[in-house]
Amino acid sequence: MPSSELGDFLRSRRAQVSPNDAGIHSYGTRRVSGLRREEVAILAGLSSDYYTRLEQGRERNPSAQVLDALSRALRLDADQEMHLYRLARLVPSARGSSARESVSPTLLQLMDTYDSTPAFVLNRTLDILACNRLAEALFSPFTAADNLLRMVFTDPAGASFYAEWHRAAQATVATLRLAVGHDPNDARLTQLVNELSAASPAFRQYWEEGQVRGKTLDAKELVHPDVGTLSLTFQAFDVRDKPGLQLVIYQAEPGSPSDQALKLLGSLTATRDRERRDLEASSTD
Repeated sequence: MPSSELGDFLRSRRAQVSPNDAGIHSYGTRRVSGLRREEVAILAGLSSDYYTRLEQGRERNPSAQVLDALSRALRLDADQEMHLYRLARLVPSARGSSARESVSPTLLQLMDTYDSTPAFVLNRTLDILACNRLAEALFSPFTAADNLLRMVFTDPAGASFYAEWHRAAQATVATLRLAVGHDPNDARLTQLVNELSAASPAFRQYWEEGQVRGKTLDAKELVHPDVGTLSLTFQAFDVRDKPGLQLVIYQAEPGSPSDQALKLLGSLTATRDRERRDLEASSTD
């Protein structure tokens, strides 16, 4: 990954803000997309030289007041602003948070009670650490349900499973970007970014855009080969006793076709499990 994540993030956000959005009158041909460095400096009340040093990585310790001003100038949302603060090391980071942490037996037991909603646990690098039975069934088209980014970008099933593939791809990369703010030198994060950059030009493009967004509440449209299209919403909850982990729950509108499809998927899974157990039992007789 680049040596100055702070500078790279500022550049990527500057490119996303148009002069009109910032209230700047623009004349003639512009050689950059978005704002110029000197325009950001003026909007934030900084010297052009100081802002240039921030982008170039020669200044790595801006104050909270400077970050507040840059957040306003670059029109950052809450996730992006927190990411900026983490990159500047003004928010404590959790060490080792992207390792493949264990999920507590209590949480696993809770997930198993969700028999009509897929539930799974992610870490900051979007490794899937645990699934309940319905989530396993939902992700069954994939070769391995081990990491959301691999599933989206390198598994052949991804293109057909996600009805809005580009939206899903952009969202997963934007979520992974948050991990950089917690620990840019994390070995797991570096390995994953390098792996996906080599395997997928689309991942490289989205990664270079520098979008940042956390998982909270959103809608997804998925296509499962056994039950067809599923229009679902999801919510993500922080696991308080394991910082960096999130419990993600998918659900359908009660009584909707997607709700019926989820119930059918659960029924098919239960039937297959029963047939497998019967086969295993008969083979031992």
